[in-house]
Amino acid sequence: MTRPTCLYIKEDALLNNLEVIKKCAPNSKIIAMVKANAYGCGVRKVVPILKPNIFAFGVACIEEALEIRDIDATANCILFEGVFSKQELDLAYLHNMQIVIHQQRQLDWLLECPSNEKIRVWVKFNTGMHRLGFLEEEVSDIMQKLYDCPWVDKPIGMMSHFASADDVDNINNIKQVDRFLRITNNYDAIMLSMANSAAILALPNSHFDVVRPGLMLYGVSPLTDKSADELGLEPVMRFVSEVTEIHNYDAFSAIGYSGTWYSDKPSRIGVVPVGYADGYPRLINTAAKVWVAGNIVPIVGRISMDMLTIDLTTCKNVQIGEEVELWGQYISVNDVANTAGTIGHEVIARIGDRVIRK
Repeated sequence: MTRPTCLYIKEDALLNNLEVIKKCAPNSKIIAMVKANAYGCGVRKVVPILKPNIFAFGVACIEEALEIRDIDATANCILFEGVFSKQELDLAYLHNMQIVIHQQRQLDWLLECPSNEKIRVWVKFNTGMHRLGFLEEEVSDIMQKLYDCPWVDKPIGMMSHFASADDVDNINNIKQVDRFLRITNNYDAIMLSMANSAAILALPNSHFDVVRPGLMLYGVSPLTDKSADELGLEPVMRFVSEVTEIHNYDAFSAIGYSGTWYSDKPSRIGVVPVGYADGYPRLINTAAKVWVAGNIVPIVGRISMDMLTIDLTTCKNVQIGEEVELWGQYISVNDVANTAGTIGHEVIARIGDRVIRK
């Protein structure tokens, strides 16, 4: 394939970020979150690099887990949204996967389906996120049923999720940790997990037995007040394309769909074959920029499905064939996200399948 739009995955950066995690939480095991195609990086590139260095992989659904098992049959996978049917529970047994239980019907499926095989279970509790998880008053009954169930392996995992870990000074973070400790203090043979990327960096009292890095693993800062560079993180992905056409236009020539941009002087416009179908956000504002041949230049006009246009009027040195970086080494993915009114998580998770990972 010759379309120049691709995503470079830096193995050294991934391993560097893993070391940052280990230094932050030296006494905790690591569940590497690789849901959503490893946050856009590509599980087939990421899994072999991480496998020797972690406790398990975290995924959103069994389809993602099966893809990881296709890459490495011995990979330890945890289904963070649990199973969505009894049939999926059978698959989890068959493939020796760990499951998270966060609602009554999942617990019922588990208890009503005897098995000669044991299964490792994590129970999720709602400590303040108010999205998934059992309530505090349900803990005693649930844990007793799991302890008594002969096909539930030990230790049982107990987990929760922060609502505002990226807001370091939010008082609710302390309240959630206190509530989690109150829930878990009376049980033996358990593993505890609560810390996501932001909590790994900013809330050391939440590290417990297992941490769950996602965004920081891929070199993107999860904190609103610190850059990746300040945290010692290196971008794992470098999203690039190249200039494939350059046009010289008269003043007031409208560029792109609906003619939303024009210059009051003659302009030199480059075409780059990357668009919203590749994962570049369509709803950017006028602050969005790319890097090309040592220059930071603005994107002009609307993002198309397959292309975008850049203003090269002040960059006479840029020629057809020059590499264009959308984000990575010179452009921060969080900066791109800010121009689109969203977060880095969404931007990288939306990178399209047709973008070749290298």
